[in-house]
Amino acid sequence: MHALIRAPFAGALVLTFAACAGSTLGSGVGDAYLERPPFYAGGPVTAEGRIAHLGIAYQRGATQEPIFEPADENGSPLAALLRAMNASLDSLGASVRVAPSSGATGRSPDVMFSCETTPDGDCATAEEGTLGDREEKMRLAVARPSAEWTSWLASTLDAAGASRALVITLEIGDYRMTQKSWRGDKAVFLGTGYSVNAPWLTSLETPVNVLQLTGALIDRDGKAIRIGAEGLLARRTRLLVSSVGGQELISDEDVQRLRTARREDLPGQPLVWQVALRHLVAQLTGRPEIAAR
Repeated sequence: MHALIRAPFAGALVLTFAACAGSTLGSGVGDAYLERPPFYAGGPVTAEGRIAHLGIAYQRGATQEPIFEPADENGSPLAALLRAMNASLDSLGASVRVAPSSGATGRSPDVMFSCETTPDGDCATAEEGTLGDREEKMRLAVARPSAEWTSWLASTLDAAGASRALVITLEIGDYRMTQKSWRGDKAVFLGTGYSVNAPWLTSLETPVNVLQLTGALIDRDGKAIRIGAEGLLARRTRLLVSSVGGQELISDEDVQRLRTARREDLPGQPLVWQVALRHLVAQLTGRPEIAAR
């Protein structure tokens, strides 16, 4: 199976889609610029009070045109992955399900995690005059929800006797490739305690397409309390492809493999996506014991 590749002409569209999510001003958590995991921002969270959660939703086209990303139609690997993730989230006991994400009205809060890109789609560097002192870092931010969604959330939380909501999204972002040593060893840092090595002949400039979980703990006024991201799967771009301006993209086949991929470095070899989901929930709900399961 050939890898999906985004051609150079599409690179300039990346920032356009990221900018459509809404304003981050007044969202509750300021933008954070992070180099390595853990990828979280906002104040500490305690486990006091009841937390509700919506169903995990897939946001197609978070950082690029939707046509470049797998669909979550019935029978697809993404649809199956979402079902498993939602069942796992329901079983963790850190929050109670109150509504599917599709039942909400208006624009929900949007957590964004990706490298800042140049017009041609590469991860920007300080030398290009776009980042200042933020070279080699990625941006974690949350766009505030619409007034309609906030009103819907307040009534939903009141009905459930909860004061905060856990909102988690499955989406694709662009991560940086990192050079680990002077010998040229490279890796993609995906999330808490998790990275994947890359072949020596891998571009450092071309973003790495990553399937990730992003999430936020939201109060009844629609303000974010804490936000975060955990990467699940990286599609690395070979040097030959990047040399002509292309980027290899995540495919249905990649998602299918992720469904059964395991963390062989951890006791019991748990599923990759389960470990990431537990870390995200633990961080956002103030329940660190969940990450240790």
